[in-house]
Amino acid sequence: MAPAIELIDITKRFPGVLANDGVNLRVDAGEIHAIVGENGAGKSTLMKILYGMQNADEGVMKVRGEVVHFRSPSDAIEAGIGMVHQHFMLAENLSVLENVILGSEPTKSLGRIDFGAARAHLAEVAAAYGLTVDADDLVESLEVGERQRVEIIKVLYRGANILILDEPTAVLVPQEVEELHRNLRELKSQGTTIIVINHKLLEVLEIADAITVLRQGRTVARVDDPSTVTAGDLAELMVGSELPSPDTTESTVTDVVALSIEHLTVLDDARPVVDDVSIVVHRGEIVGIAGVEGNGQAELIDAIIGTAEPAAGTISLADADITRWSVRNRREAGVGYVPQDRHEEGLLLSAPLWENAALGHQTRRPYSRGMWIDRAGAHARTDEIRRDFDVKSPSADVSAHALSGGNQQKLIVGREMEAQPKVLVAAHPTRGIDVGAQAAVWQSIRDARAAGLATLLVSADLDELIGLSDVIVVMLRGRLVARLDPATVTPRDLGSYMTGAALAQGQR
Repeated sequence: MAPAIELIDITKRFPGVLANDGVNLRVDAGEIHAIVGENGAGKSTLMKILYGMQNADEGVMKVRGEVVHFRSPSDAIEAGIGMVHQHFMLAENLSVLENVILGSEPTKSLGRIDFGAARAHLAEVAAAYGLTVDADDLVESLEVGERQRVEIIKVLYRGANILILDEPTAVLVPQEVEELHRNLRELKSQGTTIIVINHKLLEVLEIADAITVLRQGRTVARVDDPSTVTAGDLAELMVGSELPSPDTTESTVTDVVALSIEHLTVLDDARPVVDDVSIVVHRGEIVGIAGVEGNGQAELIDAIIGTAEPAAGTISLADADITRWSVRNRREAGVGYVPQDRHEEGLLLSAPLWENAALGHQTRRPYSRGMWIDRAGAHARTDEIRRDFDVKSPSADVSAHALSGGNQQKLIVGREMEAQPKVLVAAHPTRGIDVGAQAAVWQSIRDARAAGLATLLVSADLDELIGLSDVIVVMLRGRLVARLDPATVTPRDLGSYMTGAALAQGQR
């Protein structure tokens, strides 16, 4: 039987970058195939070529033994290939049914949407693959794992039998990861071929039937039996080093309060999304915040950095009440910020690195002199960040878009650390980056903690929270519901608190 997917000597060039350099990939029908590699290794580019989002410069692509040339995702969908992106593409104000059929609506006379036929087809697809959903639920009411299920059903609804999943567990708690893996195994049992991009190597080993490793745009290994390798083996193939660990180091917590949040409430349409939250972070302390996305963490961060106005409560930096301060004043007073979405909030992708290094700090030396931008000073500081944080780039003049995700993240972390903040608010600082870049970010946070930095860490990576934090608090529906010791809590325990299961069972 011909492979479901066969990519032969795929090469893709961008200005100054060789993204794919003769990559070979074979995915057999009905298997779960994982693709791993560092940021910049060419994984995303390869999948975009397979899904018709980009064209290869050289090479041959075969689907079920037939040579194909996709000009757009529509061609890939027509060939039975669907892709679930890391950032869900759902309209929150529409129902599950409306999201699933969007762009592929069945019609009857006069072009009217045939909702009856759509509902029947959705039910048929959901039942066939064991993916339970309520067609009438609004997407905004769904948990993260349920939204992902809707994304999978959406591509199956369109007839896909080859699925590409990009970082599918990035925002899931352990129980949701287990549920996803059960769903993927059920899809596999029904004959679906699944390609998974994942940086979490232990999860890869748990779910994959075969693994392809990319490094610097090339295929460096294919593992046909994942039981014969360890996560450390895969990490070494990817980056030439062992799998890093965020193991907790000796406490550096002092008695000096750096950040104090007291009885903070933030409203959204008169509804409290942050509800009477109080947190204290000392110098040399990392306070981790766990919670399923959408439970108030983002709004809490917005209030701290000044992009959301609290309805009640106070925020203090050391002894100064900064509750009503502007974002600029907070930044100048020593609030550092690593945003959860580096593309939307952290970078100007079309701008050069030296301009990106100045973002949020452009009113201070060495980026400016009085009211004027100091280009020489900005270039010099950017070169320091590139050196100290191992940001791989030809120069400070290349655009941020030219960097891999890991190097973009290291640039952001370096920008904030070089400004010597008093408090760092770090939101998902290693999301979507490879183990090498992850290790660098962890070490930067550890080093700054040892030097007295107070850090508020929000992360969906529960191992990261447990390994880096001095204390972990859990947010659920806008409230703090638990305070846990990282030395004793497990990822499964955290998942239970995050979903409310532990509270229902009477745990504290």
